Amino acid sequence: METFESLNMETPEGIRTKTSENLKGKIPEIKNKWIYLSIPVVAISLAELMICSGRRFEAMGIHALILLGLSFSTMSIEDKEIQKTYQALILLPIIRLVDFSMPYFYEEKLYNLIFIYGLLAIPVSIAATNQDFTRAQLGINFRKIVIYIPLAIVMGFLLGVGEYLIVGKNPLIENLSIFNLLGLTLIMVFFVGLVEEIIFRSILQNRLEIILGSREALIITSILFGLMHSGYGTIYEILYISLVGALIGYIFYGTRSLPLVTLIHGFMNVFFFGIIPLLL
Repeated sequence: METFESLNMETPEGIRTKTSENLKGKIPEIKNKWIYLSIPVVAISLAELMICSGRRFEAMGIHALILLGLSFSTMSIEDKEIQKTYQALILLPIIRLVDFSMPYFYEEKLYNLIFIYGLLAIPVSIAATNQDFTRAQLGINFRKIVIYIPLAIVMGFLLGVGEYLIVGKNPLIENLSIFNLLGLTLIMVFFVGLVEEIIFRSILQNRLEIILGSREALIITSILFGLMHSGYGTIYEILYISLVGALIGYIFYGTRSLPLVTLIHGFMNVFFFGIIPLLL
């Protein structure tokens, strides 16, 4: 099987950081790191599987305990890499708790996403700052954006079709008017897609690369990404989104482009939540 290194994928110039060093095998020695990582990852997975089975109230309690546990752990654990990893993981129970706790200000779920992801942008920004990543590591660059936009639209369509075949119709807009399509696109790209890609790719995948290596980071991040879509109540959706997460994560690994993965994620949602179900 080809390794990441053998693919010789392009990486933006100037990334001379811990992440790039880890791609060459220079992973720091951290005592009991798998134990430190396994406990919160397994707990988050358990909570999300409970949501998938319809036990939302119990899952909320577990996520609240995870949030408290990770918060206190970041203050008591001395290893800086584990601290920063916990700061990254803490965003996942925050996503779920904010999502379930947010009252519906609008009859349509679409506009409620503005409040959910607008609030999430605050802890996400704080976490990204505390990770001490460079702009290059975070993927903040607009190189090849002219090429990436049509590529993202095509990939978004294909991935959206796949999700539609699994979940079925789930439109968030009433019709395909210009106003509805514009609103759906802006929310899915600049709120949902951007915030989730910063969490899973710019922060979590980068952090796990540093302490585990690129392959392990991609696998764990992809599984967590899939599990965080447990609200549909089907294991097939979790598996599919895990594969989507692996693809997007691999693209991020090769390009270090946050705009590209955000556009792919956003347009996938635009097609799944709007264009495909209303056209069909």
